[in-house]
Amino acid sequence: MPYELFVALRYLFARRKQAFISVISLVSMLGVTVGVMALIVALALMTGLQQGVRDRILGSSAHVYVWKTGGLTDYHAEVERLRAVPDVLGVTPALMGKALISKDDQQSFITLKGIDPALETKVTEIAGAITEGKFTDLGSGTDDVPGILIGFELAGQLGARVGDSVTLLTPTGTLSPMGMMPRQRRLKVVGIFRLGLFEFDQAYGFVTLETAGRLTGKTDPDHLELKVRDIYGASAVADAIGNLQGVEYLAQPWSDLNRSLYSALWLEKVAISIAIGLIVMVAALNIVASLVLLVMEKSRDIAILKTMGASATSIRRIFMLQGLVIGLVGTCVGAGTGVLAATLLDRYRVIRIPADVYQLSHLPFTVVPRDVVLVTLAAVVICFVATIYPSRQAARLDPAEGLRHE
Repeated sequence: MPYELFVALRYLFARRKQAFISVISLVSMLGVTVGVMALIVALALMTGLQQGVRDRILGSSAHVYVWKTGGLTDYHAEVERLRAVPDVLGVTPALMGKALISKDDQQSFITLKGIDPALETKVTEIAGAITEGKFTDLGSGTDDVPGILIGFELAGQLGARVGDSVTLLTPTGTLSPMGMMPRQRRLKVVGIFRLGLFEFDQAYGFVTLETAGRLTGKTDPDHLELKVRDIYGASAVADAIGNLQGVEYLAQPWSDLNRSLYSALWLEKVAISIAIGLIVMVAALNIVASLVLLVMEKSRDIAILKTMGASATSIRRIFMLQGLVIGLVGTCVGAGTGVLAATLLDRYRVIRIPADVYQLSHLPFTVVPRDVVLVTLAAVVICFVATIYPSRQAARLDPAEGLRHE
């Protein structure tokens, strides 16, 4: 062991006469530990929140949306054309509309989505989100009473179960001697889904394209929805569609449609990181204070070491090593504690939150190794920088001044 490290450790665990300095060193180490732990837990929280919202959005919607000038008169042909685009895994049509759904005396406004059941399963996760009934029963209804899939929250609000009948009233109506009469249609609930996204579970209903066309008065789908191989390459696929298929195609990736949400989440992540990072800065100031006090206390020892031949570089290294030991131990303990705390909080879903506000039932924590490495390195660097001033002061100490009053 280099003698500089030996002396640094000796000074770190001061004897009873200098116990106050040891207490300050311990407080500095605890400050680094708490700061690193809090920062890792906060980053895991924001990362988990971003990924949780993203996964639920992409599980209930498409990666790329495509519109065509002039409409989609033959969507089967358009599906085959877009399926030939590189990295496209699935294509499905969608026909959107608004409706008032009611059962007995309960009513709610919903977004009506007409789908092709055979193609929808290749793009979204609606089939796997069915909690009651069967997704395949959506197309098994009769012309008189077609089927509909409704969300879990909407079913609870209406008091509807699988097999019950509901009434849909759409704003697009038929002309009569009494004026424009809204279309009203009775449908049968064939399934209840739970996608985990409150917006869909509360205000969406899925029907076949034919049923949606009769309810809304539309003859063709509004747009096509695509699933791509890499969600982060959705923008490149959207650009390729316009280049390969022509200017009459307008494509928009999921990231553009949810840009404001992810910008807000990113801003919160940065703000929280800066705020909690100040804890590490405060701990670094404690390290400065403890080393300054130690230099004042050990002025005689420093003078003796210099008279014995120790260089200014060795003296500087002693106090740098002491501060670095405090930072390393505090950082390692804080990183380990932070990863453990985030893992347990995520596994046991300790913190519950309102799903209608945050789209999630609990706070998810996702530990990213890159974040842990960056936090650890930043904390060690900050602690090392904090040792520079006290160690330089120790190296500049004049041996004659240190021994004059001894």
